[in-house]
Amino acid sequence: MAGPALPAPIPPGRLSTVPTPTRPRPAGPAARLSERVRTQVRVGYWTRLVPVLALVALLTHIPSFARPVWSPDEGFLATQARMLADGGVLYDTVVDRKPPLLPWLYQACFAVFGSASLWPQRTLAVVAHLVTAILLASIARGRWGNRAGAGAGLLYLLVSIGLSPEDTQAATFEVFMLPAMVAAFRYAERRRWLAAGIAVALCSLTKQTGGAVLLPVLWMLFQDARRRGVRWPPALFKIGFGFILPIALVAVILTKPKGFLFWVVTGSGDYATFGGAWLQMLGRAFGNSAILVAAGLGFLFPVGRRLWLKYRHRPLPVAGEEHGSTTDLWVWLLSSAVAVSVGFHFFGHYYLQLIPPLVLLGTGAVATSAIRWKPVLVYTTVAATVFWALALAWPGERLDRTTEVATAVAAQTTPKDTVLVWGMHPELYWLADRKPASRYLTAGFLTNYSGGKDGSQNVGEQFSVSNAWQTFDKELANGLPEVVVDDSGIAPYQPVLVPRIENLLDTHYEMVGVFADTVVYRLKH
Repeated sequence: MAGPALPAPIPPGRLSTVPTPTRPRPAGPAARLSERVRTQVRVGYWTRLVPVLALVALLTHIPSFARPVWSPDEGFLATQARMLADGGVLYDTVVDRKPPLLPWLYQACFAVFGSASLWPQRTLAVVAHLVTAILLASIARGRWGNRAGAGAGLLYLLVSIGLSPEDTQAATFEVFMLPAMVAAFRYAERRRWLAAGIAVALCSLTKQTGGAVLLPVLWMLFQDARRRGVRWPPALFKIGFGFILPIALVAVILTKPKGFLFWVVTGSGDYATFGGAWLQMLGRAFGNSAILVAAGLGFLFPVGRRLWLKYRHRPLPVAGEEHGSTTDLWVWLLSSAVAVSVGFHFFGHYYLQLIPPLVLLGTGAVATSAIRWKPVLVYTTVAATVFWALALAWPGERLDRTTEVATAVAAQTTPKDTVLVWGMHPELYWLADRKPASRYLTAGFLTNYSGGKDGSQNVGEQFSVSNAWQTFDKELANGLPEVVVDDSGIAPYQPVLVPRIENLLDTHYEMVGVFADTVVYRLKH
């Protein structure tokens, strides 16, 4: 009787490719202890680092609490929030060319803490900087180790004040955009595509140019699919779904969809053109770039050195650079540079969007070379100290004059009266605590004037936002403002160059005060 068939012998020199079935073994005491130690190390790292980052975030932005308002953007947001609290409707009776998240945040702060001060918004701005620093530390730690993580967080906070104080100490759009922008990159790096799409949406709903981080997110998706040989359409669907759904909900449920589309997307064509004083724009672009480079030279010099040696001499060794290429960081920087250039305004606060990718590139260059951390941190700390002192000593003549005018306006009116500010400083409404007579809080909506492009080209009634003058006339037909503040000075939208405003002042108003180049008019009774 034949016995059971035996398996064929394995030829000499070859190993069996048949997997040996194994049963998972329960983790023993040693394995559990090892995992517990690793968890404690991770927790210990963050419990030591986060308090340090929080202290540095607060110290670097203490000057932000030193004055009531830093920039017209803050004044615009504060006035907008008061209008919303009084029953205004965003993108209808309250308009701006920006997405809605930050106006709503200002409104929420006013509802809880009152509208007399911006300290709650400034506090939240410090928190936003802290969250950005923590996320950058997490990315750098995953790529180059613990020291690089701490370095990235500290470098970001120090260089985050490395521009004009009006651009870095104000609680404006870019500051609150950065946490979501860095989170989108972090989620994409970890292949959490749905979360990355949601983060890009939140970034875009804070400021449109924040959506530029979608480019490095997609780059990482396609590179990951190519390396792993997996299909990318499902992940792309997750990114698209996460990106589109929050924006659609905001547009359809929380705002008027037509107004949202116009004011956030389609209605800024003339505002974003290249026309105007192009020489001035280029000067602002190169000037702010030079200031940022000076502030971050400590970590930008290693980046430049690496590029020089790589392309002119020989590639540097990258021992310890676990993720190899930093191409994704360069894609991120390129997309941010394009975002900064959109509209050709080149305001200093736009450049905050460049800081996270620059910090990570600098961190990687230091962590994977013979350059020591100490001189990098010392230089950046000294530079930050200079900018910090500059913020405390920043001239306040413009704010003093605006406050003086606001006091005069408040004295000439009652809380029930409305005011029209013909200029580009809407903080006058907030400082005077008076209601605007129009939804157009600056003359820019009615003339296409922009502070970033001071030339007279493409400025005038004919370049206004579509149907703006018809809406403005209807608003004044319901009741003329008690006071008109002409804050135009010698700008190309001064009343003598805008017939409707000149006729309004000549017919219905008399001059009651002059403050430097600002003139206050009161309604004739």
